[in-house]
Amino acid sequence: MTLTVTRISPGDHQAFVEAQRSVSFLQIPEWGAVKTEWRSESLGWYDGRRLVGAGLVLHRPVPRLERYTLAYLPQGPVIDWNGPLDEWIDPLAKYLKAQGAFAIRLGPPVRTDVWSAAEVKSGIADPEVKRLTGRGGDPVTRWLEGAGWLAQSPEDGFGDGQPQYIYELPLAGRTEDDVLRGMNQQWRRNIKKAVKEGVEVSVGTEVKAFHDLYVHTAERDRFTPRPLPYFENLFAAMSSAKLYLAHHQGELVAATILVRVGAHAWYLYGASSTSKREVRGSNACQWAMIRDSLAAGCDVYDLRGITPTLDPQDSHVGLIQFKVGTGGQAVRYAGEWDLPLRPMVYRAFDLYMKRRRR
Repeated sequence: MTLTVTRISPGDHQAFVEAQRSVSFLQIPEWGAVKTEWRSESLGWYDGRRLVGAGLVLHRPVPRLERYTLAYLPQGPVIDWNGPLDEWIDPLAKYLKAQGAFAIRLGPPVRTDVWSAAEVKSGIADPEVKRLTGRGGDPVTRWLEGAGWLAQSPEDGFGDGQPQYIYELPLAGRTEDDVLRGMNQQWRRNIKKAVKEGVEVSVGTEVKAFHDLYVHTAERDRFTPRPLPYFENLFAAMSSAKLYLAHHQGELVAATILVRVGAHAWYLYGASSTSKREVRGSNACQWAMIRDSLAAGCDVYDLRGITPTLDPQDSHVGLIQFKVGTGGQAVRYAGEWDLPLRPMVYRAFDLYMKRRRR
């Protein structure tokens, strides 16, 4: 098979995406419109005249060297990762280098390890176990290493790019009762408590109200919030994004954002009030999103990033403990990888990014 890579229209890209069972929301044309600080383009892989693969590329220029870009394909591209990878990746590298890319960064949507909720709980309870430990050595990782790609995912799973470890709730072939039975007692109790307290969840458009609550959450939990225009742009650009609002006696107590592409749904952002936490508005929002994902025929409800720590003394362990309550599973992906195309420019960019992180 001889493949060629060329630019395709957003319409052709979207049609290809819609023909797949599952594609990351980071690999659809609409995501390029969300990332306004990057230049985006849709690329297609052709076998003759047949479109057999697609990818969204985000181009980031080098400071003071704007003619060179980092070509980033988050959680992509959408190709046959089980096939001979040189046939897919080599024409991509050739095309992007000709367009001025100094490096390619991609994140293969390939799972390398899966841990059940029971395995995660057992690890947290075992003082000898400190982190999720995988088998390693999957074929995609071995190929990337052998082809000169450089691993970018940090030890704790979080970095400048997409998380390597995520937590997901399988939905395929399950009913609402099946999902509830798989949750731990605390999650079931909180969902029931929200119903008993009269929490009402609706899908709305009040982005400013969400953002006010989100900023409050950021101040309480000590993280840097995104600005309001980011979320306004997200909802304007992404047709599948939905805003869930939980009210108690007329007061907004929690809000979340859901995105769905094909049979995969993602929980993107959440916010909650410090007062009235006892009415469990956050759990009510989660349950509403899970139910809607089930009704849409989704295979997976994705709770996004976790760290691999299982150490009770680590401040990050609370994140996985919260998500493991859904009864789902922890998943490790192949991570993000860089291929320098112009080594001198890549080294300069790498130095610039390291200084920024200080």
